[in-house]
Amino acid sequence: MLMADRKNFIADRYEVISHIGQGGMADVFLAVDTILNRQVAVKILRADLSTDAVSILRFEREAQAAASLAHPNIVEIYDVGEYKGHHYIVMEYLPGKSLKQVIRLRAPLVVEEAVDIMKQLCSAVAEAHSRGIIHRDIKPQNVIVNADGSVKILDFGIATAKGSMQLTQANNVMGSVHYLAPELAKGDAASPQSDIYALGIVLYEMLAGDVPFKADQAVQVAIKHMRDPMPSVRNINPSVPQSVENIITRSTAKDPHQRYRSADEMLRDVSTCLRPDRLNEKKLVLKEPVQEKVYAPQPSQAKPLSDYDSGSEDTGSKRKTSGNKKKTKILICILAVLCAAGIFAGLVMTDVIHFGPRTSQIPDLSGKTVDEASSELEELKLTLDQNNITYTLTKDTEKGQIISTDPEAGTEVEQGTSVKAEVSSGIGVTVKDYTGENINDAEDELSQYSLLKVTAVEEDSTETPGTIIRQEQLEAGDLFDANSAAKITLVYSAYPTVTIPADIIGKSVQDAQNELEAMGISVRTSNIDTSTLTQEQLEALQIGIVIKSDPATETSYTQKEDNFVTLYYY
Repeated sequence: MLMADRKNFIADRYEVISHIGQGGMADVFLAVDTILNRQVAVKILRADLSTDAVSILRFEREAQAAASLAHPNIVEIYDVGEYKGHHYIVMEYLPGKSLKQVIRLRAPLVVEEAVDIMKQLCSAVAEAHSRGIIHRDIKPQNVIVNADGSVKILDFGIATAKGSMQLTQANNVMGSVHYLAPELAKGDAASPQSDIYALGIVLYEMLAGDVPFKADQAVQVAIKHMRDPMPSVRNINPSVPQSVENIITRSTAKDPHQRYRSADEMLRDVSTCLRPDRLNEKKLVLKEPVQEKVYAPQPSQAKPLSDYDSGSEDTGSKRKTSGNKKKTKILICILAVLCAAGIFAGLVMTDVIHFGPRTSQIPDLSGKTVDEASSELEELKLTLDQNNITYTLTKDTEKGQIISTDPEAGTEVEQGTSVKAEVSSGIGVTVKDYTGENINDAEDELSQYSLLKVTAVEEDSTETPGTIIRQEQLEAGDLFDANSAAKITLVYSAYPTVTIPADIIGKSVQDAQNELEAMGISVRTSNIDTSTLTQEQLEALQIGIVIKSDPATETSYTQKEDNFVTLYYY
């Protein structure tokens, strides 16, 4: 352990409390950052590796990779350094259990919990991939589960940046073999799809309670990943919906091209897999690539015949017979070849035998329902990707009808291609431009939408008071669903606010009105009824003099269109 002059201190700052873990390259200690007064985890490269260039590079790469990522589901790196010849990384201390421990304690996990954990992992991996970083060692041991259910990915020690040097030693495949993508076992380079494969295995393990492939030796496990079909998690855990098993099936496809194209795409699928309309979706069956081979029939080869027999008395006759047999066999061969060529041409013309990929043209599916589109595509040997349908509000397309497809209509594609669709979620209300209108008029107009929350905000402006300056959340031209909750904020020019002066009391009505109007206040006057007063009271009255106001004097008053101050007098 590297210590400074003070006992149990690293770099004269981090006080070691206890040893909490050990990996293939480093020891991990719980420590206290004495400057910031917080607990941290300190990972220290083992002494026997401190002079190994590859180990040091891997260790530094972990720090660089993790430090470049800012994501709530990726461990945060605080400090990196070298002290007395030892390399160390200081990171946030995560007191929770590893996902592997959680699985061992209470697997299989509840489907909702497993899906929530997978959402967080996909989000973290997507962030890493967006930065060009491939983790290469995703497994439950490298995931910490906190008490609140949040998770964090650790250990970027063998992560690689695109185009960087691979830190894989000869005959040694980095990463745990139980989560190793088939292409990595074959020696291919790591890719985002190899991380996606590992995510699929982790999801399977959470729901099944164990990894899908096991054997006595690592090489046997790797072979199973390459050759054996992925077992059905539903056979082990019937509570798993088909939509969730389909995610495992797709992410763990043997062919990387059949997996999700990105962790973001996988995240979108995971985020919607527990919707009621997806729970019983059709089982996903991936087709293995088939290479068609055409074997042209070959003509029978005649046995060699001798043209000379020294022991025959009738040599000429035998030569003639031999020649006739040769001609007959040649003729038979020619006929066989012609017949085979005709059959072959017929098979080609009827498309039984096909050179190159079979293609179909994407039809125009606009206005059709998902079921109608799916049936039409199946006839063309294409499929509709019902796991990734995008729902969008439209101005004129009824709910449930297709707006567009990807690839677009008219595109020539290989048969078997999966087609994505954008589907209308209904006809939306087009938001008008409220700038320049009065705030009261706009609020009255929008009150017809009971689920639309309208927030009015004042702002100092040179515009006429009450005039809308801008709108937020819903811009002009946006669409919103009148049957769903939505929000709009209208920012308007502030109305003037003044304090009603006290000196208007005792002034004549006309003088008080002039004073208030000069301040921009609308004024009304009200004569107080004197019919109930006695003659003595009437003689004591001051006629035409303000005796009170509403609102009262010395109170704050905001002048809006329908606001006014009332002056009362006898």
